[in-house]
Amino acid sequence: MSTDDPIFAARRRAQGYALVVAFVFLIIGVIGFVPGLTSNYSTILRVGVDSHAHLLGFFQVSLVHNAVHLAFGVAGVIAARRLLWSRVYLAAGGSIYLGLAVYGMLIEHHSTANILPVNNADNWLHLALGVVMLLLAVDPRGGQRPLLPGKQPPRRRWHRGRRLREP
Repeated sequence: MSTDDPIFAARRRAQGYALVVAFVFLIIGVIGFVPGLTSNYSTILRVGVDSHAHLLGFFQVSLVHNAVHLAFGVAGVIAARRLLWSRVYLAAGGSIYLGLAVYGMLIEHHSTANILPVNNADNWLHLALGVVMLLLAVDPRGGQRPLLPGKQPPRRRWHRGRRLREP
């Protein structure tokens, strides 16, 4: 891909953030179905607390949990097409994941209320994801174009203490 690619150059930072987050969710959703990376894979079809499958040995997963990650990934790829959609995706997704972290910390992990299922590792991961997504959503530089490799930022012009228009 060239640094002069018009599609790449037209993207704003928030759109790039949404795309990166979306790809992370897609990767997590896909590897959640890989038997070698998910222990106790035979229980992945069970819902909630009955699923004893663990992604990378830490994160409790199920068919529904992996499907949620894939859905968030697809939504992020779609949202990355527009700046406003990207910000809404990051803000809404961050809020949902913060809510999921709080939900996971409040419920008893071996109760029927644990429908996704979640464990302590999931709770901390959801908390971190929620905070990062919210920070990316409100990044003041999110509306700017990224600085492409080999290009210099535009110089600002000043005249007698006043800033002139950007070139």
